[in-house]
Amino acid sequence: MTGMDARFLGIPDLAETPSVAVVVDVMRAYTVAAWAFARGAEKIVLAGSLDDALELKARHPDWVALKDGPAAPGFDLVNSPGLLRTVDLGGRTVVQKTTAGTVGALAVKDASLVLCAGFVVAEATARLLRARGCDGVTYVVTGEDGRADEDLACAQYIAGRAAGSGTDPAGFLRRAATSRAAAELAGGVREGVHPDDVALCLDLDRFPFAMVATPEDSLMVLRPCAVPPAAEGAAL
Repeated sequence: MTGMDARFLGIPDLAETPSVAVVVDVMRAYTVAAWAFARGAEKIVLAGSLDDALELKARHPDWVALKDGPAAPGFDLVNSPGLLRTVDLGGRTVVQKTTAGTVGALAVKDASLVLCAGFVVAEATARLLRARGCDGVTYVVTGEDGRADEDLACAQYIAGRAAGSGTDPAGFLRRAATSRAAAELAGGVREGVHPDDVALCLDLDRFPFAMVATPEDSLMVLRPCAVPPAAEGAAL
């Protein structure tokens, strides 16, 4: 496929609802979401605020509430793939609230297709865009008001793969590895961090599914979407 129109916007730049949106948060919301599905979670409810997350948890005590930053009363987990990868979430519903990632998804909730992504699901995300024949895609670069280089690098990599080009991931992963977010995570500036978090966020194509967010009963719900592998260059 050629000519796929890709736009890269920060959350404040979303003046209109895109038809197709890929919301990118590499460090760490959508790396964590992918790990939650890999650990058996059935769905993830993307909460608009900490209060919303706690209210959902109060109404559904069996749900697992997760936030970024330090541990807090009422929340079960923090937004760390290193800490999450040993948790059994079989059949559970996770409520996730993060500073940037969940905000970005809610900002484009009226788009006809909303995918949430990081490097761990990059190829599956690109394949799904190709399979759906999406010719205009808005990539929401959630971190730092659109300036987070780890998110922009991931978005640009997925866009290249979605357009069918043989994009070499090395340079994009290098940008993410040297980003401000990576330095803050590695340097202990942020709380609720595991030493393996950066490496896990850069674990390209760890998982074979894409993640699709859709409105369900006034909530924005993220679910994994299996994407069959396609031969390179095959018509989709």
